[in-house]
Amino acid sequence: MIFRWFVGIDWAAEKYDVCVLDASGKVIAKRVIKHSGSAIAELLDWLQEIAGGHPEAVAIAIETPRGAVVEGLVERGFGVFAINPKQLDRFRDRYTVAGAKDDSRDAFVLGDSLRTDQGCFHRVQLDSAQMLRLRELSRIQEELQVQENRLSNQLWEQLHRYYPQTLTLSPAANEAWLWDLIEMAPLPLQAGQLKLVAVKRLLRSHRIRRVSAEEVLDVLRAPALRLAPGAAEAASEHVLLLLPLLRSVHQQDEQVSKRIKHMLKELSDSLSGEGATPKHSDAAILLSLPGVGQSVGATMLAEASQPLAERDYHALRCYAGCAPVTRQSGKRKLVLMRRGCSERLRNALYYWSLGSLKEDWARQYYDRQRASGNTHGGALRSLGDRWLAVLIAMLKTGTLYEAARRGQRAKAS
Repeated sequence: MIFRWFVGIDWAAEKYDVCVLDASGKVIAKRVIKHSGSAIAELLDWLQEIAGGHPEAVAIAIETPRGAVVEGLVERGFGVFAINPKQLDRFRDRYTVAGAKDDSRDAFVLGDSLRTDQGCFHRVQLDSAQMLRLRELSRIQEELQVQENRLSNQLWEQLHRYYPQTLTLSPAANEAWLWDLIEMAPLPLQAGQLKLVAVKRLLRSHRIRRVSAEEVLDVLRAPALRLAPGAAEAASEHVLLLLPLLRSVHQQDEQVSKRIKHMLKELSDSLSGEGATPKHSDAAILLSLPGVGQSVGATMLAEASQPLAERDYHALRCYAGCAPVTRQSGKRKLVLMRRGCSERLRNALYYWSLGSLKEDWARQYYDRQRASGNTHGGALRSLGDRWLAVLIAMLKTGTLYEAARRGQRAKAS
């Protein structure tokens, strides 16, 4: 595609600096707009007027590949291209060696760099409404899990301070039945007043079978720590304030998990392709792989939607952080772990690889990597790289994973 105009947009918290250049690199217009619905609409109309009603002839460079501005530009037919901020910093050195930086200059650097080095940018494509919702739910679930872990750690700290025997029942203090039990007896002295029938009812309601009610009472009635007067009561009050927060976050996490499960089922049940033999959907293919559960599948689909849609293996392995970085100069050569990647994709690929070790070939590959001196994390990243290659091949053919076929290929090779 040959573009006639190039636009750089520097995105700040409250405003956008816009710089428009022609194909020769001459600045033909500049503007600063506010972050509001009316101002963004005016920007879109202004750019369309400059293009003479041909938005497809305008290429727009921006750092953040999401948001109202990006979505509005793509929907209007403009070509929107994103670039990593670190790359933009290198392009900035072309125009000033003193390290000067301001929003207006960055808008010009974005537009002019897109004009001369379009290959360093990647074009932004809008995802479907389902994918946008899945991405949001997946990120919300991760935030909720972080909050729940933080609150569980705070609860553990307080219990360890004055009520450590409860931690033998749930070492991480992250189980709902333990929270109810603590509310029944928030102080060690109150454990002696607990009725056996009440504890049995509690265990039955939470379907806890690993311990009996008699064992729970024996643990709670163990000799308590001797603390300063009022210390146990203060810690108990802290615990009772934490429990409602924990329950609320835990319930929200469960609700989000159900929504994600429902969305993944809808995406898996849909078919892609035309004609008499439609292919399986990308979600169904991904979820058929060993080690890919609900959390990993949702993260992969949401965070890597574009490389998956384009069947781009090389982009996918870079985003996921399993493509190593080589630094070579003269006789010195280093192969390092890639740091510039999506942390969510990196974590998803790690747990995918870890969960796939039940597969014979995956376990054998991991063992060979470890035997060659690779670390546990390095071996899993290398295994994840192999899984990504398998995934892309399956997406291209529209087939689900079959362990028998994988075993036959491994024997043949």
